[in-house]
Amino acid sequence: MGVDRPEGVRPRRVLMLGGTGTIGRATVRALVTRGHEVVCLVRHSPEAARIPEGAVARGVDLADPASLARDGVRGEAFDVLVSCLASRTGLPTDAWAIDHGAHVRALEASRAAGVGHVVLLSAICVQKPVLAFQHAKLAFEAELIASGLDYTIVRPTAFFKSLSGQVERVRRGKPFLVFGDGRLTACKPIGDDDLGAYLADCLDDPARRNRVLPIGGPGEAITPEAQGEALFALLGRAPRFTHVPVALLDVIVGVLATLGRFLPALAAKAELARIGRYYATESMLVLDLATGRYDADATPSTGSETLFDHYARLVRGEAVAERGDHAVF
Repeated sequence: MGVDRPEGVRPRRVLMLGGTGTIGRATVRALVTRGHEVVCLVRHSPEAARIPEGAVARGVDLADPASLARDGVRGEAFDVLVSCLASRTGLPTDAWAIDHGAHVRALEASRAAGVGHVVLLSAICVQKPVLAFQHAKLAFEAELIASGLDYTIVRPTAFFKSLSGQVERVRRGKPFLVFGDGRLTACKPIGDDDLGAYLADCLDDPARRNRVLPIGGPGEAITPEAQGEALFALLGRAPRFTHVPVALLDVIVGVLATLGRFLPALAAKAELARIGRYYATESMLVLDLATGRYDADATPSTGSETLFDHYARLVRGEAVAERGDHAVF
């Protein structure tokens, strides 16, 4: 991969977590393009094949500090730790093991390797924490801020992959599902490449040091109703919506939580239902703590690709929707 290094970028040795996910791969590509030497720590050896060209993959056990030192760092010096690592399900055990525990161990290993700056991909939803994974993320954010190292904590809004799960169902002639009237929430979705570029640029922008940075994609904030209308327009069809009452989610959560007291598998489903309800009722925008309201105007934007650009590429078959474990539909 060729290097097209922007002016003012100083090459660094980067220790990378979460480099196999869609956002992680985009971030690795951006780092490599800027001339950085990137070593990706992967949890499973087969995942090494997903690391972008120009970066190195090393298999480690993120639960074992000895493996991080022996198999990951290998006694070498690094300048920056970049993490796009996140729990896959958001369930409490997974969240505290990955969003907190794995990051704490990686922080200590990278500190021993000489790292002076940590760039962490967090989530904007931690502004209003009610779920296990949000508390786990916040706990690590606090430890990172108190570590004495320079830090950049990036809290992005909604991801394209999280909002693309209904493209196929609509293509097959089914209605677009929305909660309530379809205007309960809004977000400024950001694409993988735009977010990857933003994260990579944090290494060389002093204005982003020792800050918590919310970030969204370009354009105005959009509601689920607007997402559905745009998708139908791209398909050349009249909009059709199915409105799901939020009260139905409350009933599902309540039933699963009650049964989960006796059946652990249902307790896990209850937590997943809580996650779904949260995203169905809370906007992914900057929260004004004084008013308790979400503020689209206060939510910064970056990049060039909009969600509707992404939808158009999906409809044309130029992209494939990679859905995450937190997808509601």
